[in-house]
Amino acid sequence: MLKGKSAVVTGSTSGIGLGVAEALAARGVNILLNGFGNSADIEALRSRMAREHGVTVLYDGADMSKPAAIAAMMEKAVAEFGAVDILVNNAGIQFVSPVEDFPPEKWDAIIAINLVALFHTIRHAVPAMKRQKWGRIINIASAHALVASPFKSAYVAAKHGVAGLTKTIALETATFGITCNAICPGYVLTPLVEKQIPDTAKARGISEAQVVSDVLLAAQPTKKFVTVEQVAALACFLASDDAASITGTLQAIDGGWTAQ
Repeated sequence: MLKGKSAVVTGSTSGIGLGVAEALAARGVNILLNGFGNSADIEALRSRMAREHGVTVLYDGADMSKPAAIAAMMEKAVAEFGAVDILVNNAGIQFVSPVEDFPPEKWDAIIAINLVALFHTIRHAVPAMKRQKWGRIINIASAHALVASPFKSAYVAAKHGVAGLTKTIALETATFGITCNAICPGYVLTPLVEKQIPDTAKARGISEAQVVSDVLLAAQPTKKFVTVEQVAALACFLASDDAASITGTLQAIDGGWTAQ
């Protein structure tokens, strides 16, 4: 169903983004990977994915806080693939601090990468999607697009912004065979989450073990982390023709967090 399509997945050298890229490639989708990391490791990842799945896999290290770099990456994808059929906006960063101590430069960086970058990737992807009357835009948001947590003012603000952007793009593109949805995972034990555990422990004055049990998993009635594979499976469904009538939605996959 997706074989021969092409996708850009931002922030895809690790964590959720890598899981989504792998799952799409396994379904025959050509992939442009994006993210930071050791160049040799990234090349090994790129070549392995292409070999195992028999698809074209490119890499672009665009800094998602830089509009010019985003434009160049999207132009590269369109030049190689003809169109970006599937755009998965996953790149994100986090910082945890009480608002009065929140460094303004951290606020600016989080808003730039977690929200503004999506505007730039989408605006470059939509023209070709409209021409071919088919496209899938999948924004990896967060349960924090639906609810808030203390000490995460920039992240929560950005993810709430992603929710609004998702709905707006869905309305603008609804008659062109394009869908735009946001996936809102609860806590997934990715490098991003692992990195925030010490900061959350410091901000709350508790141990790191207590952060996991009393802060992270306390929010999820299942008391289990959401897995990368579960998020990737939902992304693949939203990219499929079976999901053609699903657009403008915020898809919670959060172990019951936002049901409370």
